[in-house]
Amino acid sequence: MTTKVEFTFSDLIAGYVTEYDGNSDTFGLKTSDGREFQVKISPMAFAKVIQNFDEGYPDATAAMRAMLLPGRYLFTYGVFYPDSDRFDAKQIVFAGRQRTDYVFEKQDWWVKQVNALGKFYLKAQFGEGEYDYRNYRTTLNLSGIQSTTNFRQETDTISRLVYGFATAFMMTGNDSFLKAAERGTEYLREHMRFVDLDEGIVYWYHGIDVKGEKEDKIFASEFGDDYYAIPAYEQIYALAGPIQTYRCTGDPRIMDDTEKTIKLFNEFFLDKTEKGGYFSHLDPLTLDPRSETLGHNKGTKNWNSVGDHAPAYLINLWLATGKQEYADMLEYTFDTIEKYFPDYDNSPFVQERFHEDWSHDQSWGWQQNRAVVGHNLKISWNLMRMQSLKAKESYVNLAQKIADLMPDVGSDQQRGGWYDVVERTLAEGEDSYRFVWHDRKAWWQQEQAILAYMILTGTLNNKEYHRLAREAAAFYNAWFLDLEEGGVYFNVLANGIPYLAGGNERGKGSHSMSGYHSFELCYLAAVYTNLLITKQPMDFYFKPIPGGFPDNILRVSPDILPPGSVKIGKCEIDGEPYSNFDAEALTVTLPKTSERVKVKVQIVPV
Repeated sequence: MTTKVEFTFSDLIAGYVTEYDGNSDTFGLKTSDGREFQVKISPMAFAKVIQNFDEGYPDATAAMRAMLLPGRYLFTYGVFYPDSDRFDAKQIVFAGRQRTDYVFEKQDWWVKQVNALGKFYLKAQFGEGEYDYRNYRTTLNLSGIQSTTNFRQETDTISRLVYGFATAFMMTGNDSFLKAAERGTEYLREHMRFVDLDEGIVYWYHGIDVKGEKEDKIFASEFGDDYYAIPAYEQIYALAGPIQTYRCTGDPRIMDDTEKTIKLFNEFFLDKTEKGGYFSHLDPLTLDPRSETLGHNKGTKNWNSVGDHAPAYLINLWLATGKQEYADMLEYTFDTIEKYFPDYDNSPFVQERFHEDWSHDQSWGWQQNRAVVGHNLKISWNLMRMQSLKAKESYVNLAQKIADLMPDVGSDQQRGGWYDVVERTLAEGEDSYRFVWHDRKAWWQQEQAILAYMILTGTLNNKEYHRLAREAAAFYNAWFLDLEEGGVYFNVLANGIPYLAGGNERGKGSHSMSGYHSFELCYLAAVYTNLLITKQPMDFYFKPIPGGFPDNILRVSPDILPPGSVKIGKCEIDGEPYSNFDAEALTVTLPKTSERVKVKVQIVPV
């Protein structure tokens, strides 16, 4: 017997205004999937525009009725009453001041956001002192205060924070960010790196425990799913921060570490048989991916071991070097994804875990036969990046298939935003894919949606993808920014309210959260918006080590963008105009000098 809903509950509706009736003080609001609600403006309702960090409160209460123009996108939070067919609006959040405006499409929106995030993490990890990574802590609470009980320093979270600082420098030119990135890279090299002279490889410790002057190194992973193994993703993300720093500095020591880590991937993680791909785990003593000691990770392959190379470090490595070997490695990973990950006869979601022979592993750990929504979107986003390096019809077809399928099965078309983990298939009688843990929304999965639909918009000029990109970016900017304490929330509830129950989800630093996804989002959202969508110039900063880059050639392409879509507009060195650059090739020939110089390059759309 079905129980009728006979109680009040508050919720969020996201959608487009259809009309406003001044006599009844109501307006129509149509959701992303075409359902229309009648919304009554409560006598005490208030309104604002989406707000960035370090901005004054953008009140819109006095003007909200005049702003209810057809086609305008907004969020409204309010109450459903069982005796009314109207939604009682208590709050309205507009995406922009003008009807067709979206605040995050301003040329400097994401630049200001990354600057605020950079300052938050500098203060959280180092206070007002020097950038001493001995004081770094993986765990930060909601206010950015370091844990006083957990002294673990994880390699990956330091690397991800270093990525954030290097990225913030590239976007703002603030030398404090670069200093923090370089100090962090040096700390990783001194404390987290192991050089195997016999094999000529580098691999990275899981982390270290620091108590005063005492330091205990942890070699193999201590996370439950990866216990006593070397997971590929930990080695992959150990390179994320150093490589982004290399793009700014050209430090040859970083390149040496990177080449030796890639040798680790190609000598030990790579399946050299006709099956191909990269194994997900190695035995920590024998470096054997088929060792019995690995248990459920023996001979397995997964999304992280194959797909995470590209976004974490490999695309940035190619951008910094232009080397064919890295383009070939990128092509290999994307061809592997395109060949083995689709499973559309059985599910709208890709398959993410495999046995050695690429048969599906649907009994592994927590994942079983479940889908991570963001991984699907991440594949779409990165396929479109690769498409601009080496065009293949198969890349575009898969990217678009994912982009077309995901809104119906992975997004919240009532409230906006994107879900986390869902069952890959429907049980009998079901027409909605069931949530594995909850219907909350994680910050990093919003990033994947925003970047996927932005790059699809910019490369294919597709209005539907632009709509989805705007909706995703609106939800993130409206509900994930902690405007009081700084940083971004780990999770929000389905209705956008921060989820702060405890553990990782109450923190701004954890094993899962550090300075990576939020900074990466700022960087690439700015790049795709300015250079591909709204066609506005963008500045980037570099500070090369003298003689660091081979042949003194600095490569400044911000991402893998469609050929001929951007060029260098102008260049400055230490504030003075500089003309020795190749505008179309996106390279700057650096002056021969014994001192470091600061390079500012303006990239313009063509």
